[in-house]
Amino acid sequence: MLYTGYDLQRGLLAGTGWVAQKQSEWLSALPSPFNYGGMAPIAASALEVFAHSVLLRGKPAFGLNDVVIDGKTLVVQEENIARKPFGQLKRFVYEGSSEKPRLLICAPMSGHFATLLRGTVERMMVTHDVYITDWKDARDVPLTGGGFDLETYVDYLIEWLEFLGPDAGGRGAHMLAVCQPSVPAYAAAAVMAAKDHPLRPRTLTMMGGPIDTREAPTAVNNHATQRPHEWFVQNVIATVPSYYKGSGRRVYPGFLQLSGFMSMNLGNHMMSHWSMFSDLVKGDGESADRHKEFYDEYRAVCDMTAEFYLQTVDTVFQRHLLPKGEFNYRGKLVDPASITDIGLLAIEGERDDISGLGQTKAALNIATGLPAAFKKYHMAPEVGHYGIFNGSKWREKIAPIVEDWISSHN
Repeated sequence: MLYTGYDLQRGLLAGTGWVAQKQSEWLSALPSPFNYGGMAPIAASALEVFAHSVLLRGKPAFGLNDVVIDGKTLVVQEENIARKPFGQLKRFVYEGSSEKPRLLICAPMSGHFATLLRGTVERMMVTHDVYITDWKDARDVPLTGGGFDLETYVDYLIEWLEFLGPDAGGRGAHMLAVCQPSVPAYAAAAVMAAKDHPLRPRTLTMMGGPIDTREAPTAVNNHATQRPHEWFVQNVIATVPSYYKGSGRRVYPGFLQLSGFMSMNLGNHMMSHWSMFSDLVKGDGESADRHKEFYDEYRAVCDMTAEFYLQTVDTVFQRHLLPKGEFNYRGKLVDPASITDIGLLAIEGERDDISGLGQTKAALNIATGLPAAFKKYHMAPEVGHYGIFNGSKWREKIAPIVEDWISSHN
């Protein structure tokens, strides 16, 4: 009933939003005597902000159609090169890209689509042959597709590294994990290292990842630890309605995660909408468009399987199994000490309110078998969670550190 009730309410609001958008357009098109110095611009701006906040959103497109290399604009093609029930491996191809170091970007399965990392891909594909894990909305995966939990995420990463095959030196691709997938990416690296797998990654960069959430716990961490596991089972898990492909699948709905994040940062979101409104009133369309672009992506949410969400809450946030050496993968413990020749780079944002300082750096501390030359830590000053992998500071200050690290271990 929860899911169906939400869909019904969303449909009603979307209809109201469509009407508000048309009214806004009509007011904005009024002749100048009506539009100048009156209430029309204010009303039009208010209606546009409301419409933008309630209109339905599907999966966004990456929209990365070209890239500039040495002053030359090259056409970019998206290729889905490997498919599995819960996701596909996407590649961004352009002339000469195959000659560059291969980079597998691990996108979060956390209620948003992989396009949240559009800025990450856009920056890194200038210097790398970029692949990304493009996850499906769990509500669109039929029950015949099986289940997906934290161990399955590790399976996918190992299989896709194997699919990419060896580089010229006989090793696997480089990996970059943003936020939540730092844990399964680290586990995959350790599992492959323990087996001396020839396709283990050359480097693993972790950005704002919850490796050890006992370090500087944030509001997100506290939310996961202040309630027993059974509370999450009973209060945030829903069944996909019959009108979706994944009918009957138990999921953590994306709309619940979005409402949780919005409520934890309500003041910031209210100010962002006020800024959008102010920009529209004074005719600053460019600034308003930046707000719209962010919220178009932020509000485009997808569902996670119940088993993945609940196992992540239990394993990562409540029991901290990976840093304690108790993370179990397919019947065997994952040993961080087995990582002996994979370059680990941990990046944190000084103002990260989702993964606190020290949580990602812990990945270096628990890799006790890794020489110091294979470890690097960077704390990005005055950068929040999303600024680690998007925006000007990512492009100009953080990405070069990642590139240099990969180059030094390539």
